[in-house]
Amino acid sequence: MPEYVPFDHSNTLASDWYVGENAYKKFMDPRNGRSYYYLKIIGKRDSGRKDSVTIMAENLNIGKMVLGTEDQKDDKVIERYCYNNDTTKCDEFGGLYQWAEMMQLPSRCNTESCADLIEENHRGICPEGWRLMTYKDFYIAWHAESNDHGIEGVRSSYGFNGYNSTGLSLTGAGLRTDDGKFEDLKGGAYWFLPKEFEGMELTHAHSGFVASDGDYAPTKNDKDTKLRGSSVRCVKVGD
Repeated sequence: MPEYVPFDHSNTLASDWYVGENAYKKFMDPRNGRSYYYLKIIGKRDSGRKDSVTIMAENLNIGKMVLGTEDQKDDKVIERYCYNNDTTKCDEFGGLYQWAEMMQLPSRCNTESCADLIEENHRGICPEGWRLMTYKDFYIAWHAESNDHGIEGVRSSYGFNGYNSTGLSLTGAGLRTDDGKFEDLKGGAYWFLPKEFEGMELTHAHSGFVASDGDYAPTKNDKDTKLRGSSVRCVKVGD
């Protein structure tokens, strides 16, 4: 068989005419030597106030692969799912993580409330100096000054039917379902937010979803079960 060639993530990035020449920088995660593209996006909050976010333009990919039929329950190591249990899919689309794993909280937090353990600027499994993406971060990126295409502006043009005028470069990484199956590769981008869903549904967390077609945009009140496996995006602290 031919030697596997690692996926070139520059293929998923935005063109210079949207984000500017040399807008993308690279960061190496010292934990596993993997490099990530990131950029600063200037946009606005839902209040209309101008703001910016420095965010990875790729999904995080770190951890020991576990089969989709298993829960991520070893609290001593970072665990990840790879779509269809194929590590080359992690290389291309990043890992998929249950909520407690993403948060680096005990696995029991997938089935009970751990609101008291959630910190401001929660790092989770992001590298040191980075934190988990919030809804506010996504909103700022979505409403980038360079974006005239709505939600299509956050989707990569690489297999995800978007303009990528924001530079965020979302790709259709799909998800791991509650019952251990994999679905929606190249059809949907899914992610959790570092916030539990309030009320009776302690097994749910706030989440986001963007499809490869249509114009549905995530809202503050979207939710998903914590046991699903979703992508992770990280934001640079202090920028």
